[in-house]
Amino acid sequence: MKRKRWSYGVVACLVALGIVLAACSGSNTSSTVGGPKQSVGQGEGAVSIVAWAGYVERGDTDKNYDWVTQFEKDTGCKVSVKVAATSDEMVALMNEGGFDLVTASGDASNRLISGGKVQEININLIPSWSKVDSRLQNAPWHTVNGKHYGVPYQWGPNVLMYNTDAFKGNPPTSWSVVFEEQTLPDGKSNKGRIQAYDGPIYVADAALYLKAKRPELGIKDPYELTRDQFNAAIELLRQQRTLIARYWHDAAIQVDDFTKEGIVASSSWPYQVNLLQYNKQPVASVIPAEGVTGWADTTMMQINALHPNCAYKWLEHSLDPKLQGDLASWFGSVPAVPEACNGNALLGDTGCQTNGFNDFAKIAFWKTPVADCGDGKTDCVPYYEWTTQFIAVIGGR
Repeated sequence: MKRKRWSYGVVACLVALGIVLAACSGSNTSSTVGGPKQSVGQGEGAVSIVAWAGYVERGDTDKNYDWVTQFEKDTGCKVSVKVAATSDEMVALMNEGGFDLVTASGDASNRLISGGKVQEININLIPSWSKVDSRLQNAPWHTVNGKHYGVPYQWGPNVLMYNTDAFKGNPPTSWSVVFEEQTLPDGKSNKGRIQAYDGPIYVADAALYLKAKRPELGIKDPYELTRDQFNAAIELLRQQRTLIARYWHDAAIQVDDFTKEGIVASSSWPYQVNLLQYNKQPVASVIPAEGVTGWADTTMMQINALHPNCAYKWLEHSLDPKLQGDLASWFGSVPAVPEACNGNALLGDTGCQTNGFNDFAKIAFWKTPVADCGDGKTDCVPYYEWTTQFIAVIGGR
């Protein structure tokens, strides 16, 4: 399960080449020449997908989780997957080209739309579109000016994962355990025993914490930060830097760190929590009092996709209730298709509630920060500054 690790210096250069203007303005939208595809023909024999770890499974890790093999048999479309560890890596890969689809989170999807890297989707060619959760069908991270640029896939929170032995029956209730030096219930300092996400979007986690801890800053949206608010978040991250053992962006490496390296607390995805618990590790997760950031992922098609027919076949397949339920069980996420919440053997009848189906309104979903604050002003700090300042904080590693 070893994943490729990208230097943020490299990613920042790629970002600068193709998406800085889009991140700053967020005003342009792409359109496929001649409009979206009007019919789905015979498959081309292949489809390539850039995806988060654990999102496109063929049973290699656990034979119960396989939503690729039957699709390949039914369609003749051979699926290849490139695992990406961050949204910036996904944007860079889609800018390079050579891939058909990407499972983009909200902090990547609007950049891809603005940068003209993904094409409008004809939802009339997706028979299962009506099954999509109504809260997602017209979500702003994939719908621009009434046009859809993708198909919702899964969503969920960025949880606080912790080692239950270190907290000795006293689960953490605040993100302070990863932002401020303190003695944990096991009598040891948290310094050198915590992690933070290795991505510029993590600035929003700091801003969300400050929204509760320092109300005088006036933070309303952790992705729409004035200069003073942004500077406060960056300063908090600088302080946190002295506590960090490792910044993570590789799910498998974070699992190893919690298993072998003595890490006891970090922001994480439910996927890692599930893997660690599956491996009998003393790990649990909580949603702290300050709330959480989160992700709502959309499967989007590259503007020059080489296998558009197979891509459309996958888009339809991605909404299959069994796939949706199996994936939600595997990743610890919430299905984009509510029907998947009932009768799925792996997810169970209460799996959707456990994974946060009713917490949608409580999550600050990832989105690309832009200068336009949405109030007629353009004094918010845009994403390219989040990138450069975050790299400076973590030392470019």
